[in-house]
Amino acid sequence: MSGAASGSGSGWGSTRGRASFFGEPTTALDDRLAIAPDGHVTAYCGKVELGTGVRTALAQIVAEELDVPLDRVHMVLGDTGRTPNDGYTAGSMTIRRGGAALREAAAEARSALLDLAATHLVAPREALMVHDGTVSVRDDPACAVTYAELIGGRRFERTITGKAPTKSAADYHIVGIPAPRVDLEAKFTGQPAYVHDLRLPGMLHARVIRPPSPSATLEALDDSALRDATASGDVRVVRRGDFLAVVAEREFAAIRAAERLRPTWRATAQFPPFADLHDALRQSPTADQVVAEHGDVTAALQHAARRLEATYFQPFQAHASAGPSCAVADFRDGALTVWCSSQGVFALRDAIAELVELPPERVRLIHMEGAGAYGHNGADDVAADAAVLACELGRPIRVQWSRADEFAGEPKGPAMVMEAIGGLDANDTILAWEYQAWSPAHGNRPRAALDLLAGQLTRREVPTPRAFFGGGDRNAPTDYIVPNTRVTMHWLPREPLRTSSLRSLGGAANTFANESFMDELAAAAKTDPLEFRLRHLTDPRAHDVLRAAARRGDWGAPLPAGEGRGLAFARYENSEAYVAAVAHVRVNVSTGAIHLLQVTVAHDCGLIIDPDGVRNQIEGNVIQAASRALKEEVRFDATGVTSLDWQTYPILTFSEVPEVVIELIDRPDEPSVGAGEPATVTTAPAIANAIYAATGARLRQIPFTPERVLAALRPTGPR
Repeated sequence: MSGAASGSGSGWGSTRGRASFFGEPTTALDDRLAIAPDGHVTAYCGKVELGTGVRTALAQIVAEELDVPLDRVHMVLGDTGRTPNDGYTAGSMTIRRGGAALREAAAEARSALLDLAATHLVAPREALMVHDGTVSVRDDPACAVTYAELIGGRRFERTITGKAPTKSAADYHIVGIPAPRVDLEAKFTGQPAYVHDLRLPGMLHARVIRPPSPSATLEALDDSALRDATASGDVRVVRRGDFLAVVAEREFAAIRAAERLRPTWRATAQFPPFADLHDALRQSPTADQVVAEHGDVTAALQHAARRLEATYFQPFQAHASAGPSCAVADFRDGALTVWCSSQGVFALRDAIAELVELPPERVRLIHMEGAGAYGHNGADDVAADAAVLACELGRPIRVQWSRADEFAGEPKGPAMVMEAIGGLDANDTILAWEYQAWSPAHGNRPRAALDLLAGQLTRREVPTPRAFFGGGDRNAPTDYIVPNTRVTMHWLPREPLRTSSLRSLGGAANTFANESFMDELAAAAKTDPLEFRLRHLTDPRAHDVLRAAARRGDWGAPLPAGEGRGLAFARYENSEAYVAAVAHVRVNVSTGAIHLLQVTVAHDCGLIIDPDGVRNQIEGNVIQAASRALKEEVRFDATGVTSLDWQTYPILTFSEVPEVVIELIDRPDEPSVGAGEPATVTTAPAIANAIYAATGARLRQIPFTPERVLAALRPTGPR
């Protein structure tokens, strides 16, 4: 939700030459902007709105550069038939990348319009000024022309050079000012706002019947209970390989039909015992990679005055979106259109085109908001389900998963094991730091048919493990100054469950381990955790967020027995936003129950586009991350996931939400970086460190359940 600074030395960065994750940048101005005959501006961006407010923030950027009112800018997002391919909406990169591209485009358009106005008004460019989409002569305001009169309804036919002058941050009057969210009115007034709301003429409803485990095959099908309904055409059963679905005119009829169908599956046990998960990860074959190294860690640890070791555990976690995934597909005249809430519509288009055997140019994906994702949940798979059925039946098809479908079928945030070894010198300064993590790839988003559940089921194949690894090393290195450091990733080609991207990828697990271990080193050094961190940091922006969080979070103030404050710091991805958090907890040592009272966050993401948007993002980060830290863990048995509802996969309730105190540090002269994920990574370690401050017990395994608190409090419990 933040944005970049002014044109000269702004740090917005070019959008040139990116591919893959960042899409296929365009230099054609008409691909980015259009001005209608009535003066309204339409801006096109391949990024999408996930409920974070980027539709508003991107519009602010365009309105600012063009000098038009914000309500005159309309955003078109994530439509493979209309927008450029800006890659995935992920990694807190929407404003940093998509915003930069729109800013360059708007600056280029403004320059082009000034050229046209100079000719139209017979005046030199330097004598012109712009206000609310009208260009006038500075010394003769009556001599004026509107954008609409200059080009309304016509094309620019101009290249985005990246050299057009951009506004100085000092001249901003839209960027940096809170703006009403343009997406909220429809949601508040019950208008169609989500893909779940979409209804097309002649649309049918479908339910897909999933196998009980990923390796199960469909041996037989008893549809006798549906014989009358299928004979009358009220219900249709669709089977392609192991892909099985029922389709009906009404959604409830499809649900009932799915319940009455009797498939026989042959399933085999394939998962390790749940209790042995982390041992299984440590013992699996790995591809090892040293991602950071300097100094001589082995020698430094041998000569350390004091040495500490600790191992930390991250479970599989679900996205736990408020509503199950949904998509609508329509196949007609040899072309397929799919409405879905994918975060990567262009890559998904190509995968679905392969799945249904159509050329990509005959497949169009249009993004509509879903029920929340922040990663790769079931949105891509349900879109593929709808596409298969629409092509099979030649009718618009709406597919909505059930809650159990979502928990069982969506890719999970990966389980990880993290091990840290540290050495202190005689002055209680960190001399050596060795960090290892066992992790799969965190970025298994679909790029081919077999990456989708529908592709695996229709073709009766499983995807080959990818040679690419990534995401799990996010924030594995720290920003602390340590003379001898080694960070090693042990990449796992496979994990027991299907995994992909969950908010912050490996950043949450690695920061939990690193910041918990930093606290353990501070305790061994008998030094205040804040001072210990400051001693090992030289970046003034890191110092600023730590001191701001400590000040707003009442660091050092006395607390009653059973209460504690914990601190955590990170620079997201070691190159993005700076975040520090202070958590305040109360722990019932008799029951192990944790009451999270307050989380204070200091946040520096460069120039801020919409302060309200950034605050909303931070609040969402903290609440979701607190839920993941305190409650969330996917459980499974030998054949599949057993956490299939809100009872077996509980999340934070409204009454358990802590007070969230936010200190924003705006830096207009610094590049803007995202706010979509950074505050996620500091929440869990701040809570863990607060629990230690309150009880003296170290929690090294997420989630921090009452049972684990009690086990840590017992002398025979974990270290």
